[in-house]
Amino acid sequence: MRVITQGDTDRLTRAYFDAMLLEMRHIDGKKPDTSFTLYGEKFDTPIMAAALSALENIRGDAITELAKGAAKAGAVCWAEAGDNEDLQRITRTGAKVIKIIKPYKDNKRIFEEIEQAKACGALAAGIDIAYAFDGTGAPTEASGYVMAPKSVEEIREFAGASSLPFIIKGVLSEQDAYKALCAGAGGIVVSHRRGIMKYALPPLMALPAILKVVGGQAPVFVECKIADGMDAFKTLALGAAAVCVENAIIEPLKRQGADGVYGAIKAMNDELKGAMAGTGCCDLSHMDKTVIHKM
Repeated sequence: MRVITQGDTDRLTRAYFDAMLLEMRHIDGKKPDTSFTLYGEKFDTPIMAAALSALENIRGDAITELAKGAAKAGAVCWAEAGDNEDLQRITRTGAKVIKIIKPYKDNKRIFEEIEQAKACGALAAGIDIAYAFDGTGAPTEASGYVMAPKSVEEIREFAGASSLPFIIKGVLSEQDAYKALCAGAGGIVVSHRRGIMKYALPPLMALPAILKVVGGQAPVFVECKIADGMDAFKTLALGAAAVCVENAIIEPLKRQGADGVYGAIKAMNDELKGAMAGTGCCDLSHMDKTVIHKM
């Protein structure tokens, strides 16, 4: 069990979510529509299945079951760990997949995974820049591979390696958002790697400034322990294009496989629709941050 300590990033993020209250707007209300288009593909919901690590510890068929559930829900499925065969298995489910790559010290491996993503028909590819160091400042090691931070020039080469949009995950500052755009990012994920640094800024606190820097040049997604449809609504109302859901789908995936993932995403999307209906937001292009009030 993970011990919660002072300055814990998850606790700070949860507190930030819970301090946001919503006013209600009923006159001229309309039935809400949660569909949206991303990289030329239309989806039923902006609630996406996040790239989950250690899926083999959840259940033996977790990789494909996660993808099947996301596809059934009309949602994007992000993928991280796994080899080329795993990625092929995921895309064969019919899911629209975004492949996130670790910042391997060996750039050759990154280029190889970008090429694999393109060959498998992925919707996009990207890199998790927050995975370079561990909590002691040492290079992260995973599955026998050493990680390393990447420069703007290196990221620009990754982004130009294929025709796929290239997404930068782990952005939590205006500076990194600007550098990501300079490197040719086709999308940005506002997030922090859990437990790496105490007192890290809650992603929703960083979101407005990052959106101002990006200025609509690329979609901005958020991953920050979104627990339900109300969290998703608050994030979308603040300007995110879509949200990545992690922990909220792990237990349903473990218990029920694809059906569990589908049910979890659907329940969250239904709550999102309820919040949209109650605040006068008819679709995702009409989300309004002025319905949010901070305690």
